[in-house]
Amino acid sequence: MADYPRQEVQDALDNYLRVKAKADAGEVGWEALADLFTEDATFIDPSWGRSVGREAISQFMHESMQGLEGWTFPNEWTAIDGNHVIIKFLNRLPGQRPDGTYYEVPGVQVLDYAGGGRFSREEDIFNMAHIMEVIQESGWVPGPDVKAPDRVVR
Repeated sequence: MADYPRQEVQDALDNYLRVKAKADAGEVGWEALADLFTEDATFIDPSWGRSVGREAISQFMHESMQGLEGWTFPNEWTAIDGNHVIIKFLNRLPGQRPDGTYYEVPGVQVLDYAGGGRFSREEDIFNMAHIMEVIQESGWVPGPDVKAPDRVVR
């Protein structure tokens, strides 16, 4: 597949980041991101596994983000290489350490742009063992709405 024009990929990334920021702020549900994927897109998460298709991605987004109120996911930087996008972000838990630093774990999102303002694939990469260590250190307790992954393949 030929590369799309860089500005088109940048515009799609900017839109993705706008929707992500709105979800992070609680202005829209996380499932709003699913609209930015193709009908047959694949989303891979390190704890929830693979979701295939926009509807499955929407369900995954909704379920996986429930009960994480107070968590934020700030972006640190982005990069574009052809149709590929990388977003470096943080999984930031509520609260701060006594020294003022955040309880957070870095992560990377890798997206493949497919044209028409949509992505065909996303893979989130972060260390789940590190997240569990930081959760324990922070004392964060899941809310009653937290959902645990129930299957790997959707």
